[in-house]
Amino acid sequence: MNVSAVIIGGGVGGLFTGAFLAKNGIHVTVLEKNAIIGGGLQCFRRGDRLFETGMHVTGGFREGGNLRKICAYLGILDRLDIQHIDDGCMDEIKYHSTGKIYRIASGRQNFIECLSRCFPDEAAGIKDYVNEIYRISEEVPLFYLRESLDGLQTHSENFTIPADELISRYVTDPELRELLAYLNPLYGGKAGHTPAYVHALINVLYINGASRFVNGSQQLADALRDVIESNGGEVTPNREVSAISIKDRIVECVRTNTGDEYRADWYISAIHPVEMLRLVPDGTFLRGFVNRLNDIPVSYSAFTLFIDLKPGKIPYVDHTCYYMEEPGHMWTQDEYDADNWPRGFMYMTPPDSGQEEYATRMLVHCIMSFEQVKQWEDTKVGRRGKDYEMWKREHIDKVLDKLENIFPGFHGMTNHVYAASPLTIRDYYHTKDGSIFGYRKDCRNLMLSQLPVYTKVRNLLLTGQNINLHGICGTPLTAINTAEAILGNNKIVRAINNATEGI
Repeated sequence: MNVSAVIIGGGVGGLFTGAFLAKNGIHVTVLEKNAIIGGGLQCFRRGDRLFETGMHVTGGFREGGNLRKICAYLGILDRLDIQHIDDGCMDEIKYHSTGKIYRIASGRQNFIECLSRCFPDEAAGIKDYVNEIYRISEEVPLFYLRESLDGLQTHSENFTIPADELISRYVTDPELRELLAYLNPLYGGKAGHTPAYVHALINVLYINGASRFVNGSQQLADALRDVIESNGGEVTPNREVSAISIKDRIVECVRTNTGDEYRADWYISAIHPVEMLRLVPDGTFLRGFVNRLNDIPVSYSAFTLFIDLKPGKIPYVDHTCYYMEEPGHMWTQDEYDADNWPRGFMYMTPPDSGQEEYATRMLVHCIMSFEQVKQWEDTKVGRRGKDYEMWKREHIDKVLDKLENIFPGFHGMTNHVYAASPLTIRDYYHTKDGSIFGYRKDCRNLMLSQLPVYTKVRNLLLTGQNINLHGICGTPLTAINTAEAILGNNKIVRAINNATEGI
């Protein structure tokens, strides 16, 4: 096929879309503004320590999983060093005020049984709840890499009700209701707003088995780049697109900060839609569409600590841990309380090759809204001023003080502590308000945040976590939709299944 595509953005969405197209004969050029490709897959080094910026835990890599099949189809599965988390405990939730600890097992039946042992009076409801989220997931054929059907798909009532309401329909114990929402930090869950299908897809993904990258997630970004380049394409970092030239609803070229022009048959925006609007000429899209893209609420941001640990101090733990100060705040972690922040956070010790008994580093992920840093929104990295640096230091200490509740003497167990605020995330990823999950899906107005891969510009398509679903699972699935808009409906899904039968 003598067809070419330029992709704006070398994050998860841009790289997967580019890999699908390149494997199917399209000449692909990916333009990435940062020096390192990968978006949320990127890693950085401080001294001899490697830290992941976003992709800390993943699902879909167990036998029959969608990501396992996708990577096998692309020919990169064997290149990935992936550690499957022990099914006996994929996650651990600790409540400081009550001292209760819940160890969550993976595997559909294991999940049901472990929670039923903790809440025996709710055993029937737990089973019904799990069966229901699996049933809801079946309403999304692409989640199981099934071919899409022609026509408008209808959904069940439970598909679009609030996730907290779905949980309440099956269990009555308030503590169990909250516990079933413990994965909120992985999809930005908000009571009364997050649709049940988002909750169901994320939970099913991880109940089926969680995994982590050994030595960081950058390896997946590099493998996807190699798919593109081995098929004649190119992935170019340090190439920020500064303008998209459009005439008569056709993109003519894109221009970069280096003064270069890139021309192709197709153009794909893998950046935040609001960032894309800044690149096109005024009047390209109707005012109503522009207002809509600017008005869609975004998911919350985060304050993250990257901790270089002293040798032999903290035992390595092969699962993710969640700390909650007290029950009752699982749905409100983005609500800021200066006297008691953070009320909860996620922490983990990432694996190294040849991992030994003790951890070398720790990541701590605290939910935070952009409002907490809004006073510095007009500043740039490294030039935010002393007030910001003081604020940042204070919040680092707040997190470290909470870690003392888990690991007494923790302050003396660290070599270095690095931190990223919502401003860091905004500037590094070019996401509105530092949103970590893109646009927020809201069951009260689902159509507002539902964006197609097509635009009114005939050769301009969209991809990335703001379209359909987010994260390591949703973004590659959206990449399939975008690539099939060029290649033909179901072509990639069919090819994946043909190539990976039995995997």
